[in-house]
Amino acid sequence: MYAVIETGGKQYRATPGETIEIETLNGEVGAEVEFNRVLAVVDAGEVKAGSSVDGHTVKGTITSHGRGEKTIVFKFKRKKQYRRTIGHRQNFTRVKVNEIVG
Repeated sequence: MYAVIETGGKQYRATPGETIEIETLNGEVGAEVEFNRVLAVVDAGEVKAGSSVDGHTVKGTITSHGRGEKTIVFKFKRKKQYRRTIGHRQNFTRVKVNEIVG
């Protein structure tokens, strides 16, 4: 059984017992979180989507906050002596999915 949830403008596949990395959430480590924006639920090959998943929620626990791998952004214009190198690290929150309710 798994559910597709939306949080932070992105979609994630949430399976009970798994840990997922999502966009940063406000909250302390160990706090309970609830995702109400469930897009689909798949249970034993049966797919529920749209209005049939109204009322479903995914509950989880925040396990940690962190920062991802560094991404290098390099800008270059030839013959103009223009070069810029910038690094970026995206913040994330690790959430352990406890259950899918509904």
